[in-house]
Amino acid sequence: MRQVREVLRLKESCGQSQRDISASTGISKGSVSEYLARASVAGLTWAMAESMSDSEVEGRLFTNVGRNEPSTRVAIDFEWVAREMRRAGVTLQLLWVEYRDGVRAQVGAEGRPYQYSQFCDLYRAWRKKLPLVMRQEHRAGEKLFVDYSGKRPSIVDPSTGVVTAVELFVAVLGASNYTYAEATRSQKLPDWLGSHVRAFEYFGGVPEIVVPDQLKSGVTVPDLHDPDINAGYAALAAHYGVAVIPARPARPRDKAKVEVGVQIAQRWILARLRNRTFFSLDELNAAIAELLAEMNARPFAKLEGCRRTAFEDIDRPALKSLPATRFVPATWAHATVNIDYHVEFEHRLYSVPHALVRREVELRATATTVEILHDGRRVALHRRSYERRGLPVTDPAHRPKSHQDYGDWPPSRMIDWARTIGPNAQRVFAHILESRPHPEQGYRSCLALLRTAKKYGHERTESACTRALEIGSPSRKSVEMVLQRGLDRVARDESASPAPIGPHENIRGGDYYDTTRSKKRTREPVH
Repeated sequence: MRQVREVLRLKESCGQSQRDISASTGISKGSVSEYLARASVAGLTWAMAESMSDSEVEGRLFTNVGRNEPSTRVAIDFEWVAREMRRAGVTLQLLWVEYRDGVRAQVGAEGRPYQYSQFCDLYRAWRKKLPLVMRQEHRAGEKLFVDYSGKRPSIVDPSTGVVTAVELFVAVLGASNYTYAEATRSQKLPDWLGSHVRAFEYFGGVPEIVVPDQLKSGVTVPDLHDPDINAGYAALAAHYGVAVIPARPARPRDKAKVEVGVQIAQRWILARLRNRTFFSLDELNAAIAELLAEMNARPFAKLEGCRRTAFEDIDRPALKSLPATRFVPATWAHATVNIDYHVEFEHRLYSVPHALVRREVELRATATTVEILHDGRRVALHRRSYERRGLPVTDPAHRPKSHQDYGDWPPSRMIDWARTIGPNAQRVFAHILESRPHPEQGYRSCLALLRTAKKYGHERTESACTRALEIGSPSRKSVEMVLQRGLDRVARDESASPAPIGPHENIRGGDYYDTTRSKKRTREPVH
């Protein structure tokens, strides 16, 4: 409250000087002089003011009643201050200097600039009147907040009419609130990584930090202080040169930007699509892209401009450039090389150099390739197989130097193991090895039958092999099916003997492997 009445009393009743009045009231000498000048112009004396209230006196002298500052101060453009504060390195002191210099440079302008402390106080008071999401301050190009919407859109299979719920991915830049959204089939790692790639390309640049929730696709082991980032997600971060800092569990304020962004996307995108039917993901995303452009162009409620103009002015200049090559989303897995020098990924087999048998390797699978790494170096690269399960993908260069050079795992070793079960088991093992393009490709089936023999016993396994030979299907699946259904215990014609397997140029018999290895041992060295 202005102390006009006290100034008039001390001047007219006590006869004090302006300097003494300033010392007595704590008001600057300039303000004392201005109060007395205003009272003189308005014809207000202490005798008149003595019977009036403070507000009445103030109303006679000032237009802005209840304000301590003189009415001749130049107004501050608080929206300009808020917008500039999002830029890297900008401070309130710098903006005050620019504001002050701008006021002084205005020729013929009325009023004076606010001092620095008043400038800061008034700006902070203005910020408190804004919604919480507007009051958060983020540096330009610093953070991108990402999350999935709890409410999901859906697509309809045109042939069956089955309705499938899909996911809505949302990404929001911290400084400008510029938003990206798209529908994906799932929250699995390939979709999660692909959404990031498309978001970066939509923005035309890369932020410094990505802030996700601690969902499984992004964080392998959630933790309050030290979450373990998924290997595929870490590879994406390395490719684009960003840091991934997950929000803390149960701390929604860590990602308030995207929480609000998801809510806005639900209202201005999903709600507007609620009465439309989509028959493909591409059709749905085309509709989302159209509404997304409208949403980013909607004017702010409290500030000038919209998300797009704020992005162009604030975030875009601060974003880092996209790398020269696009990141290809991949799934990572660990495996141990089997004795058949193959590893399994999604029920399909891929070969590696035979020298890595029993070694630990890493698999990096994209939509088109499967890359196998050992000690951080690539040892094999295959085109990804989508054929029937179990069909091996083999590079001939990964096989031993000669068909008989199997080291510690020759086919004869499998035949010898089968001989301990029984003669018909030996015949089944021989057929499994001989029916493959390369005997090593039958090792897994043979080892599986050995485990089956431990489970059911040699006697039952031999009986099941006999039954499999009788029906002309000497395979692992047939033997296991006979055992599972107990057909090996069903009485059958004792005079029946196993049906012989017809002659074929590729069928050599169990003794072949012993013979060839004998020949190999007696073979003269090649010079």
